[in-house]
Amino acid sequence: MKNLWDEGKASECKTDLDMRVYTSNLLGQSDELVLHGGGNTSVKSMVDGEEILYVKGSGWDLVSIEAEGFAPVKMTTLLEMAKMKSLSDTDMVAGQKEAMINPAAPNPSVEAILHALIPFKVVDHTHADAVVTISNSKKGQEHIANLYPNFLIIPYVMPGFILAQKIYEMTKEDFDWDACEGLILHNHGIFTFDNDAKKSYEKMIEAVSKAEEFLAKNAEVVFDDIEPMAFELDDLKIDKYMHVNQSPLALHYASQDDLRAKVTRGVLTPEHILRTKRVPLVVEDGDVEEALKHFKVAYEAYFNAYKTDEIMLDPNPKYAVIKNFGVLSFGKTQKEADVINDVVEHTMMAVLRADKLGGYKSISIPDSFAMEYWELEQAKLKKTL
Repeated sequence: MKNLWDEGKASECKTDLDMRVYTSNLLGQSDELVLHGGGNTSVKSMVDGEEILYVKGSGWDLVSIEAEGFAPVKMTTLLEMAKMKSLSDTDMVAGQKEAMINPAAPNPSVEAILHALIPFKVVDHTHADAVVTISNSKKGQEHIANLYPNFLIIPYVMPGFILAQKIYEMTKEDFDWDACEGLILHNHGIFTFDNDAKKSYEKMIEAVSKAEEFLAKNAEVVFDDIEPMAFELDDLKIDKYMHVNQSPLALHYASQDDLRAKVTRGVLTPEHILRTKRVPLVVEDGDVEEALKHFKVAYEAYFNAYKTDEIMLDPNPKYAVIKNFGVLSFGKTQKEADVINDVVEHTMMAVLRADKLGGYKSISIPDSFAMEYWELEQAKLKKTL
């Protein structure tokens, strides 16, 4: 993982928020750390005698975030929320919004409470491919514990308040934050922190580099030279736009034996499910109509098995793996199709590498449903109905 720090550019930062913007942009420049809105960052600062958390706002990408992309939230409110026994994410978001000192700022990240709990000035959170690849292997807990002995390691729990509450309980008594080098959230990502922005950034680069070196040594993937088979794209029209991927990676992925079992094992990180669904459409014998029927029936069964009062999302696939042809991603716009392809590309490589470590393993199906039908996303949907 390349360290992109530029002392000249850093010296141009005049305030804590300037530096927070600069190092956030550095993190965002690497697709191996964050993709399309993923990850979040924060800085704590005093404003008129009150401690304020400036945390990444919803809708911003780290690579392009500017000062106005950070939501300023009162630390006292966030720390009080952390102590609550229960709090819906909808109420959490509303409470955080009320605690902002600038009501025109974007909604704070759903991880704002967790950022507040970490008692350091600067906090960085990414969904680093290398770390999550190792975590998503069947021996992931063992590998992560060996690689990061001085990190606090948290089993997977739902992002947002539940995650913040979990970490609050783990650290509220006699926890030595000074001896803690970071957090690893299984199947989710990594946090680093420091009172100095450069040090926090460098800790992230060093920690992810350690994971990359482990994968280079233990999980090398070699692509065969595969000639793609013919496939009539007009047979598969899910949305108006499509991204066709026949890269060596996509061809290798789509040419595996026991294809359906290999490519339907879940998402790389939880938030990806909002873009890709849990699994793709799989076409193994060229019968697109039958494959699409199978996908929809399976999706409806999945929804019915776990629903309470949720509204079912579009049962059509977001992407397809076509045996010996490649991968197709679908979108209502070309940008959406391209973004889904980016997410799928990172997922494919992670799956192949995790298999080299003994097998890929994502979050459970119930946890997948909880993320796909997250109340915050459902609230947006219900407003449009």
